[in-house]
Amino acid sequence: MREIKVGNKVPGFSLPATGGGTWTLADAAGGKLVIYFYPRDMTSGCTRESQDFRDLHGALRKAGAMVVGVSRDSVASHEKFAAKEALPFPLLADTDERVCRLFDVIKTKSLYGRKYLGVERSTFLLDAAGRLQQEWRNVKVPGHAEAVLEAARNL
Repeated sequence: MREIKVGNKVPGFSLPATGGGTWTLADAAGGKLVIYFYPRDMTSGCTRESQDFRDLHGALRKAGAMVVGVSRDSVASHEKFAAKEALPFPLLADTDERVCRLFDVIKTKSLYGRKYLGVERSTFLLDAAGRLQQEWRNVKVPGHAEAVLEAARNL
């Protein structure tokens, strides 16, 4: 069951973030927000996705959108990943899966026949009022960041 739906206001939340301190949804108040959920730091698909958002960060900011990345990894892991990839936006550590579950991105996955719960690569676009305007689930990385940028420009 999804906790939030397109058109609804996203409930406030806060998570530990890179750069020290805590990031809250209120930090994005008055502007558009791109939240992308990814499975793990330092993996090939997650690295490529983060690089794509990094490379389009200026264009996203020009479109009035802030970007944050979220995974279940620790802040320490995020700090290494963000430094290695020169990410200009915060990565949020959802180690207890509270926000992942709010956005319903924890899914049963399978690897070599073994089933486990993991983060389904997903992105959400919120408007300046904090309402969910668009969602992308089970994301394929190539071209995804560009599609998000286009949606942010049109919002």
